[in-house]
Amino acid sequence: MSGRPAAFFDLDRTLMAGSSGMHFARAAYRSGMVSRARLARWGVEHVRFRLRGSTDARTAQVLSQVKELLAGVPERDIERMGPDLLAGVLPRIYPKMLEEVRAHQDAGRATFIVSAAGNGLVEMLARVLGMDGGIGTRYEVGADGMLTGRIVEPFVYGDGKVAAMKRFAEEHDIDLTASWAYSDSASDLPMLRAVGNPVAVNPDAELAKLAVDEGWRIMRFEKLGRRLAIGGATLAAAASGTLLATRRRHYPRGLRARTSRRRR
Repeated sequence: MSGRPAAFFDLDRTLMAGSSGMHFARAAYRSGMVSRARLARWGVEHVRFRLRGSTDARTAQVLSQVKELLAGVPERDIERMGPDLLAGVLPRIYPKMLEEVRAHQDAGRATFIVSAAGNGLVEMLARVLGMDGGIGTRYEVGADGMLTGRIVEPFVYGDGKVAAMKRFAEEHDIDLTASWAYSDSASDLPMLRAVGNPVAVNPDAELAKLAVDEGWRIMRFEKLGRRLAIGGATLAAAASGTLLATRRRHYPRGLRARTSRRRR
């Protein structure tokens, strides 16, 4: 295929530390869309994701939860969460990866984010970072402006990333065989193998081994930062829980009851 080369960047644990999904969950909680209990469960999953990365089974489970959550929600409400969501994601962008984006741009190559995250976030983040565009998962919107909970195929994960990238490449005259792709996870092997220049970023064990065997470039810079982030998140969660429990113990009984009723 003839065309220009480009660079495609996975988002979670590649372009940014951790999962954008956790920041979506926090924004959804602050908007009243999800409960405190669900936010706590997603917080535990976020720590697991930081430690082990994604798996097909876990991704399918999370996708099912998100589809259930979004069904019947006005598209406008999701769009309004954008600034809150960006406020959580932007500080987690790796400076090293932003340097990589800029290097491609200086060489005349277009740069794109490719992620299973919602297309709205992916496109908005790409604009803010000065990249050329984003490819994310699209959710169906009914004639009434409500999300149906169904995905507009493909789901941008695994082989679905490749399908989306190929369609995007045809529309934008991009030669994938002359392009670059960056990811941290073996779940993105289809994406990495779809280009001529795959790069493993802080790779999980499976991807690290394969990258060595294949002679792919490997970028490593997050090991210490990941440990510190996980430790800090764990301590913060524990401290928040202790503080909340302490406050409840010291509330006058009547005030505690009234506060509980308001939260319902």
